[in-house]
Amino acid sequence: MAKPTKKHWSDYLWIVSATYFTLGFFNIVFAWLGVICFLIPLLMAIFGGGKGYCNNYCGRGQLFLQIGNTLKWSRKKVAPRWISSKWFRNGFLVFFMFFFIQMIILTVSVAKGVNSLHETIHLLWTFDVPWHWAYPTAVEPWVAQFAFGLYGIMLTSLIVGVILTVVYRPRTWCVFCPMGNMTQMICKLKNK
Repeated sequence: MAKPTKKHWSDYLWIVSATYFTLGFFNIVFAWLGVICFLIPLLMAIFGGGKGYCNNYCGRGQLFLQIGNTLKWSRKKVAPRWISSKWFRNGFLVFFMFFFIQMIILTVSVAKGVNSLHETIHLLWTFDVPWHWAYPTAVEPWVAQFAFGLYGIMLTSLIVGVILTVVYRPRTWCVFCPMGNMTQMICKLKNK
């Protein structure tokens, strides 16, 4: 019988990711914490940490491992090769950046009073889902707008990642994750 491997503190970072989604469900302002998930991997890659965040500290990746391995929801099938191809990874990054920039533009237009606050999250790049119960009126509308947008992006990537975990292997999402792709690009530029 194989001896169980000793758990490292980073094996529990899935709790951070699960907490993020839970808090954002009840109070959308907590979605701002998602900025940390964007900044830390980029800063680590820029200042010498390589892809250390993705490989060791990403709470979302750990959550996919929990769902796939611990809960045994994964079929553990190899994903099609095109998912890891350069054209798909880069194409998905452009696709992701389009929606991220669109979110920033809407946030700025709400801040300028051009548009009113949309108390919805844009789910699966297609559906505007009402999320009004999570909006505390004590914050500026643009602050809430950014939070709704970011939470929609984060929740969409979680749903896609869970589906890929179940259909293929845990962390299949990580193969083309926009943050992972950007950190890899940074590392390649630094190594030139």
